[in-house]
Amino acid sequence: MRLLIVVFIAGLLVFILTLFFPFKSHSQSEKQPDGIVFIENSWIDALHQAQLKNKYIFVDAYASWCGPCKLLKNTTFKNKKAAAFFNDNFINVSIDMEKGDGPDLAQQWGIQAYPTLIVFDANGKPVTGTVGYMGANDLIKFGKMALTKKANN
Repeated sequence: MRLLIVVFIAGLLVFILTLFFPFKSHSQSEKQPDGIVFIENSWIDALHQAQLKNKYIFVDAYASWCGPCKLLKNTTFKNKKAAAFFNDNFINVSIDMEKGDGPDLAQQWGIQAYPTLIVFDANGKPVTGTVGYMGANDLIKFGKMALTKKANN
């Protein structure tokens, strides 16, 4: 009788635990990332990855105080379609233009407003750019247009 009670309690405990802590299969834990995956604040790493993978580089040039920059990060960059497109087609890098190498890059690239979104080829030559907030559909259009262009020499 005691064994039956112990087995019943153990079974009940397992049942309760699965309700509150559902089992995640291996494939669920390796799902798509939540948004565009960015290399943070490293232009050199982005260039290296772009050359290895022969991809264009998508740069999110931002400032920490910039409202439209925050809106891009919290909405557009988290859109599933935009994320899938940019993660598949670009090396993505997000750079705070007021820290680290940011000020030098801002001067080199002639950035005067935020957010500035720029696409470079794998060698670091500019292809196209835009300034300001945009929604996911417009960002995808911008990315597709960039992929059809060659770098400015």
